[in-house]
Amino acid sequence: MAELLIVRHGQASFGADNYDRLSDLGRQQARALGQTLRALNWVPDRMICGSLERQKQTLTDLGFDQGFEQHTGWNEYDFHDLLHSRFGGEAPRDVITDRKTHFRALRETLAEWQDGGISQAQESWSHFCQRVEQARQHAVQTQAKRVLVVSSGGVIARLVAASLQLPNDQMIALNLQIKNSSTSRFVFSKEKFFLHEFNSVPHFHNTERAALMTYS
Repeated sequence: MAELLIVRHGQASFGADNYDRLSDLGRQQARALGQTLRALNWVPDRMICGSLERQKQTLTDLGFDQGFEQHTGWNEYDFHDLLHSRFGGEAPRDVITDRKTHFRALRETLAEWQDGGISQAQESWSHFCQRVEQARQHAVQTQAKRVLVVSSGGVIARLVAASLQLPNDQMIALNLQIKNSSTSRFVFSKEKFFLHEFNSVPHFHNTERAALMTYS
């Protein structure tokens, strides 16, 4: 069977005017993962990412030299749009800039979104699920044996939850524990698609790199 290795992007620039760029730490995380994959002799036959800058930067910093495809189905849900929509057009500043407040509000907002709320958001929950499935199908319709995808936490959590037929609230729990630059591995054939490994960080499994690990 073939492998689909999905990487969550490295740490982005939380609280900055332009969130959609890797922080210096995020770039270190991506480079460390690329070095580890090559040391394990895991080199992709095909590479895909979404269109977000932090995803493309992560793929570049992994250091594989072949070209890559883009598929917008791998893009994260627009959490700023969801938060602002939930709060009537503009979320309180601490919801955007304070990590603890932000992630508490995000958890509550996702639950409301999944239940059909936040109708003014640019994307519905059902559309998000559909495009993630379309991205998955595009990735596995291939002769490649090792497919590398760079995506985001919400997309990865949705794909894991769907593959295990988990309820929506478990998708939220998965989403909030996915580490930056972690890998989730699926195995697939024309008929089958299985989760094999979730949220793995082999590149942080030593004392020198352990301090690089982040969740947001």
